Formats: sequence, C-alpha cells, structure tokens
Amino acid sequence: MAVRDILILPDKRLRQVSEPVKKIDAGIRKLVDDMFETMYEAPGIGLAAIQVGTPKRVVTMDLAKKDDPKAPQVFINPEVVWSSEDKATYEEGCLSIPEFYDEVERPAHVKVKYLDLEGVSHEIEANGLLATCLQHEIDHLNGVLFIDHLSKLKRDRVLKKFTKAAKRAVE
Repeated sequence: MAVRDILILPDKRLRQVSEPVKKIDAGIRKLVDDMFETMYEAPGIGLAAIQVGTPKRVVTMDLAKKDDPKAPQVFINPEVVWSSEDKATYEEGCLSIPEFYDEVERPAHVKVKYLDLEGVSHEIEANGLLATCLQHEIDHLNGVLFIDHLSKLKRDRVLKKFTKAAKRAVE
C-alpha cells in the first residue's frame, strides 16, 4: 500500500470523466488499497480514484466516527439510479479543495447501484451523510466538484484563490 498524491484544484484532471472499471483485477485492488491509505492519511471520509490521478470509476469511503472501528466501503462503477425530490443541506469539504467548506444542497435520499471488490452487484438506499458523500464522490467521477453546486460568485472566488496558490507553489 502507498499514500498517493491528491490532486488539488485547479488541476484540470479533476474535471476528467472517469472510465468504468471493466475488470476487477490486481491493479484495481491495489488502487483501492492505496486510496484507503491516502484517504485515512489525509484524513478524509471519501475519495474518488480521479483525485489520485486515476480516471477509473472507483470510490472509497469510511464514515465511521473517530473513536469507532474503521468501516471501509468500496463502490466500483457507482451510479445514482434514483434520487428524492426532498433536499438536504450539509457542509461539504473536499481533499482536492483543502480547508474550504460550504453548505451544499442535494437530494436527501438516493439509491445507488455499484459493484463490490468481488464484482458482485449491489444497490444501496442512502440518506444523511452517506447520501451526501455518495453524491459528492460520484460527482467527482463525472468531473464535477462540490463548488459547482455553489453560486458563481463563490465558485469563482475559490477558483481564483487556488489558482493563485498553485502559481505561487510553482515559483
């Protein structure tokens, strides 16, 4: 297992649409192991493969509270197949947009179809933090960032800040 570098805004790869996983092989298993290692190290509760520079439809997640045992979850080729009319608002953050948090409104309930690491198909109904996190990570797989759900003014301000920081880091 290895901790991989997390892509940071304004890296253009974050806007890439990820490819479906055709076969769950040793490469995908290694990617998942590395993603968990990276996510726990960051620390974060969810990570999409594109955030570590791999455009595959793979998501790792662990919503366990700090003192509870780890509860790692893997979603391969996840897809929202249903979402509720009612909305919920959560403060979201992102490992690719460090130290920026804002309220995002999303469907309160979703149904997500996905494969596990054995290639078995599952469908999960989610609400609360799990629903928010699944939608956030699936957005990543489609090249969408949580700041895209904010007003244009806020989004532009965040982009400007991270673009400046990236330029300074290069100098």
